[in-house]
Amino acid sequence: MSAGPGSGSGTGSGPGPELRPALESGSGPGPALVPALGPGPGPGPGLPFLPGCAVRDPTRTSFHRSHTLGFRNGYAFSQLPREGVGGETIFPNLLSQDQLDDLCTKGPTLTYGPAKKSPPPPFMPSYVAFDKQVLKFDAYFQEEVCTSAEEHYRIRQVGIYYYLEDDSMCVIEPVVKNSGLIQGKLMRRHRVPKNDQGDYYHWKDLNLATNITMYGRTYRLVDCDSFTKVFMESQGIVLNPPEQMVLDPYTEQRRTPVQKPIVPAGPDPLWQFLTYDTKVLRFYAIWDDTNHPFGDQHRCIIHYFLADDTVEVREVYSRNDGRDPFPVLMKRQRLPKTLAEKKMGFPSCVLEITNEEVLEWYSPRDFAIGKTITLLGRTFLIYDCDKFTQNFYREKYGITDFQPLEITEKPFEKVPQVIPPHNGFGVPEDSIQNCLRLIPKRPQKDVIKMLENNLKVLRYQAALESPVPEDRNRRFILSYFLSDDTISIYEPPIRNSGIPGGKYLRRTRVAKPGSTPEDPIYFQPSDFTIGSTVEVFGHRFVITDADEYVLNYLERNAESFPATTLQSLRDHFRPRKAVKDTVNNDIPKKDLDDLIEEVQKELKLRHSYLNTRKFHEAFHQCDKDGSGIVDKGTFLDLCDRLEVPISTILLKKLIDYCSCGEDYVNYRDFLRAFPSNLFPEPEAQDEQLNTQMT
Repeated sequence: MSAGPGSGSGTGSGPGPELRPALESGSGPGPALVPALGPGPGPGPGLPFLPGCAVRDPTRTSFHRSHTLGFRNGYAFSQLPREGVGGETIFPNLLSQDQLDDLCTKGPTLTYGPAKKSPPPPFMPSYVAFDKQVLKFDAYFQEEVCTSAEEHYRIRQVGIYYYLEDDSMCVIEPVVKNSGLIQGKLMRRHRVPKNDQGDYYHWKDLNLATNITMYGRTYRLVDCDSFTKVFMESQGIVLNPPEQMVLDPYTEQRRTPVQKPIVPAGPDPLWQFLTYDTKVLRFYAIWDDTNHPFGDQHRCIIHYFLADDTVEVREVYSRNDGRDPFPVLMKRQRLPKTLAEKKMGFPSCVLEITNEEVLEWYSPRDFAIGKTITLLGRTFLIYDCDKFTQNFYREKYGITDFQPLEITEKPFEKVPQVIPPHNGFGVPEDSIQNCLRLIPKRPQKDVIKMLENNLKVLRYQAALESPVPEDRNRRFILSYFLSDDTISIYEPPIRNSGIPGGKYLRRTRVAKPGSTPEDPIYFQPSDFTIGSTVEVFGHRFVITDADEYVLNYLERNAESFPATTLQSLRDHFRPRKAVKDTVNNDIPKKDLDDLIEEVQKELKLRHSYLNTRKFHEAFHQCDKDGSGIVDKGTFLDLCDRLEVPISTILLKKLIDYCSCGEDYVNYRDFLRAFPSNLFPEPEAQDEQLNTQMT
């Protein structure tokens, strides 16, 4: 602790005589301390400087500190105090400078602890430090021109901008009016790769009089602005001397003044204009263009203007000729007759003809009736002229023969239309409409035939001819629609056969095998005979049966069908008709219906459920030809195997009623006693029982 100052001015302030030797010698473990001077009480005379020994001076009334801060010329400054607290005398410092420095360094540390480190200087990111700071270089690049004979390369001046905030670059070309080039921003702002190693261009890589390559295009840096120059010099980069911007040679050539055309030797143009103004020679000509595809004979009128020796060709249109109404075939201009020979290094069809290239222009002496002239590649035959033209040639050239020529038009040769072969998509009648009309229409249908044969369908039973054993027992229903001669094939589904059945061929017209797509021959009802083979899109079907309606329809229209087709159907239906007549004559229908009703009553009394579908499936499998009649032995074997659940008397009586003679049985009448819906399914019975209980 530091000692306090003396108390009062009357008793003497400052350290006592006992402490001075220690202060002057500077002994002790640390730097010598001088008793602090202040307003606090000091020890009395001869008393140690300990707590409780201090005596306060009652006469002291002033305790203020002396002024140490001040202002001079507007600046703040500090000064050492001249007096102590209350105006006490401050003794001179008796410590050395090293002790004072040490005291200043360690004193606060001992009292307040180690001093806190000063905060680091504030950090400023680059995008803030270099915000809106852009380096701008003037540059140009050379572009090759391959489509012009007047220039082989082009110089394009651009500005390269380097943004310091994110090291991105962009290239902008000043827009030149009517330049025909895509100008403006040639390269968007982004970091430009420098090489294939993943490096990017930096502002240290940019300097004047150097080349940089960006995306295969080499730019030459020639100059920069003042900010760029100051920035580069501040970073220690020495810029090369600037170069002069290279100008585009073709642009400079266009800026040169155009030479005035040389007036050809001849009459005074002003005199010619004043003399022949509004005087025009009119010739009637024909342009024969029939040697070109879609060419024709065009009637034209050639106007020769005497005021300036210009020629105009107009085409004459007739009503409803199908041509666009653009009468001016050649606009009014001077037409060259003889051109000077020169070596052409570039096609001249796009260049204007100058006076130096023309040896002779067309004049009135080149036009006459019966003469053929070529104007800009088109050959015209003059066959007549008007009265003013005849008078002009009679007075100036002495021509008196103006007999017009007779023009005979060539007959129009009709080009035969070739129909391309059918590509296989759709039907040929629909596809050929694309060849007959620009906007195809639907093929016309025979409406009368559709109305007369509406809902008339000839149905046949067919078997699939296939080497696969599973396909031999498959049966199909082939339907022939008389309204539009289309065919559809349907396969009746059979349970547990492994084949889903259903629609086999949608309703469409089927062409016979061997017919060409250009002239297809479709199947007709005369092609379907019993036992005949019908090939439908590679599948062969054998006709095994037909409806009685087919026979009746063919007999009513026997004159429209061959006799072989009708006879095959008659032979097929003859035994069936005989059996039917026998059944109808021997057993009345009413007795058979009563017997069937009695059998069904007995089945319902004996059985709550009976699967009658197996009877139908078994008999249909035995009937190969689908006639509905099987021999009696096969019928009895099926009855024994199926165990028909009726009494022997009723079964024998039912067989007698369904017999066709002594050897055959009509199983279709027999199956009428066992319909498929005689007993509901077990699931349906349970649902019905639950409904009744509910």
